[in-house]
Amino acid sequence: MTNSEEYYDAPQVENNSEDDEIDLMAIAKTLWAGRKTIFIALSVGAVLGLLIALLSPKEYTVSTVMVPQMNVSKTSQLSGLASLAGVDLGMAESAELSPIIYPQIVQSVPFMLELMYTPLHFSEVDKPVSYYEYYTEIKKPSVLGTIKKYTIGLPGLLLSAIRKAPEEIVLPGDISDKPISMTEQEFELKKGFSERINLSVEKKEGYLTLSVTMPEPFVTAELAQKAQNLLQHYIIAYKVEKSQAELDFIQERYDNAKREAEQHQIEYAKLSDQYKNITSNVPNVVLQKVQTRMTIANGIYQQLAGQLEQAKIQVKRDTPAFTIVEPVTVPIEKSKPKRAMILIIWVFLGGVTGVGWVYGKKILVSLKNKWEEYEDTSVNE
Repeated sequence: MTNSEEYYDAPQVENNSEDDEIDLMAIAKTLWAGRKTIFIALSVGAVLGLLIALLSPKEYTVSTVMVPQMNVSKTSQLSGLASLAGVDLGMAESAELSPIIYPQIVQSVPFMLELMYTPLHFSEVDKPVSYYEYYTEIKKPSVLGTIKKYTIGLPGLLLSAIRKAPEEIVLPGDISDKPISMTEQEFELKKGFSERINLSVEKKEGYLTLSVTMPEPFVTAELAQKAQNLLQHYIIAYKVEKSQAELDFIQERYDNAKREAEQHQIEYAKLSDQYKNITSNVPNVVLQKVQTRMTIANGIYQQLAGQLEQAKIQVKRDTPAFTIVEPVTVPIEKSKPKRAMILIIWVFLGGVTGVGWVYGKKILVSLKNKWEEYEDTSVNE
């Protein structure tokens, strides 16, 4: 039985190899027969790729790297040492602002609106104008942008025309009394503007990379510098929010105590001068009462003065510093479009389309012939 199985297995392998050779030859013949169609598809893809590569607007990218220097408390140090030893003390810094939240700060509505209204020096305009003013009143859409808007973006235009744009956008957890309100133009412009600004957080290494993309080199650097400063301002504001609120409270109490202490001092001085030559005991009693109030007010004033200094030190301690590893520089080379890559992709798509057309046509012919054979067989029966 073993010999017979080996005998019948050998010819089967040879048949498979012959079938593979026949299949490869059939593929080659099919491609050669449809070479004209494939060549036309490649040519169309090359022309489209060339047009897109030439009509795509230039884009420049600026990246800046910074490291936030945070003050680490003793609790944080102890928790860190325990975590290295594999022990969880449950001392997670829930009150601290995690760096994971930083990208959400950058993409928040207040952050984006403030950047959108930052004056920038565009080459087409003599005076500084904001991103919003430039793209709503000055900048004309490119040819490729217009084609894209009325072809791929046509469904979006129809939907935006049908449904009503949101009049007000309320941020969750917003501390302001009134909700943030955006116009329809601001809402639509923010969509594209938010894609131009990106913040990535390297948690292991502990640094932030802020990237900004704009159509002009100097404008890109301007916007990146503004975004960097604004991000630092937001992070500092979040970090010192609690200690700053305490400082403001103590400052208010300190000012009131200081004012009361000075008033008691003036009152005591006036009464002392007034009762200077009077030998009665009544003025002495009045002076003692005023002096007691003055002493108490001075004690409260001095105590609050010490607390005020401690609160100021705490605000300084909670304020993070930023080390700029890679500063903002004006880019020289453009980041987009990558014309060679665009051309290669479109030529590849053209070739795939041509090959698909050839084989699709062949499959349709084969199906049609089988259908006709099936009809002939059914008629004969």
